[in-house]
Amino acid sequence: MSRALRLIAEGALDEAGVEALADRLGVGDRYLRRLFREHLGASPQAIATTRRVHFAKHLIEHTELPMSQVALTSGFRNVRRFNAAIRKCFERTPTEIRKLAPGSRNVGGPLTVLLPVQEPFDWDDMLAWMTPRLTPNVEQIVGRTYRRSVELSGDTGVIEVGPSTRGRASLSLRVAGDLAPHLVAIAGRVRRLFDLDTDASAIAEQLGRDPLLAEAAAAMPGTRVPGCWDRFELAVRAIVGQQVTVVGATRLFGRIVTRFGRTLPGASESGPTHLFPCPRDLVDADVASIGMPKARANTIRGLARAVADGDDVLELAPDLETAIQRLTALRGIGDWTAQYIAMRALSEPDAFPAGDLGLRKAVRGPADTLPTTAQVRRRAEAWQPWRAYAAMMLWRHGSAPREEHA
Repeated sequence: MSRALRLIAEGALDEAGVEALADRLGVGDRYLRRLFREHLGASPQAIATTRRVHFAKHLIEHTELPMSQVALTSGFRNVRRFNAAIRKCFERTPTEIRKLAPGSRNVGGPLTVLLPVQEPFDWDDMLAWMTPRLTPNVEQIVGRTYRRSVELSGDTGVIEVGPSTRGRASLSLRVAGDLAPHLVAIAGRVRRLFDLDTDASAIAEQLGRDPLLAEAAAAMPGTRVPGCWDRFELAVRAIVGQQVTVVGATRLFGRIVTRFGRTLPGASESGPTHLFPCPRDLVDADVASIGMPKARANTIRGLARAVADGDDVLELAPDLETAIQRLTALRGIGDWTAQYIAMRALSEPDAFPAGDLGLRKAVRGPADTLPTTAQVRRRAEAWQPWRAYAAMMLWRHGSAPREEHA
């Protein structure tokens, strides 16, 4: 169900039906429909429509976008279906909803959308984790605001995310006007980037029962697993970070951007200046020329070719095991890299890079001997199905050294 909802949030039902969604999940469509009825009381298509309707209502209330643009931005194929869905859900027309909406609206220029956050949520801790791992010239953090360049279907621009000033648990997403048609997709990616939909307190309660995690869970009840904006970008970063410190990986990553990326059209001197290279840009690129070992450069090129050719290596898999098998089938990607990609790019909550040096040191026994990867993996069985969150607690809390890679 969790995987199905993630795929729906990514637009899986916008262009295909429930049968295609069920096929991606490895189950029958009748079984999937039954699960939705039992657990949510609605069909998969109804859930997708409800998601679009509520997003449309937000745009109606907080922007001056024409209703035709609200309809298209929210994922409705025509205004007639948009009007019917709004009336059915709220028993009012879109125009009536706008007239009754209190407060100010975005008039022209960038659009601002509030993204509700399930508390507890520590925005400053999230930025602290991300700061040394930012993609140079693509991402930046200024004060308490995160910025990055984006490209969607040929449209480019900069998005900004920061804490809301409206006195509620939410983040404020600011999107350049040229990117307005992609607002639903952008909001979904931002929610995954900052792991906004996680019930962190429930996870902390479960993990905190283990003495090794008790202190970290109590100190960090809002622990999230930072995701990514683009899966390919994160996967390349993970490969670059193999056996390299965070600082070294970021330096090499910056060279990839400046050497093979593209300049952001209309970029300002104070903001992101580049777009991260797409898979096609790296298929035949001389990646080793930036100072990277040839074998690792070939791994990046192999990943780029697989993604460019339509391989499902970075698609959501029916289960974690399948995701890891797809990734490790590529030459040069071992278990650590695959688990790290699964954690952050695929949002797999139970992914766990057991071979990570920082985690091995955090799990060391009373004799102060460094455990093997197998021993760490066995110790982490008690943390299922939230091993990715356990890893973040050990990395972020004082029990694990800060030298972890990637």
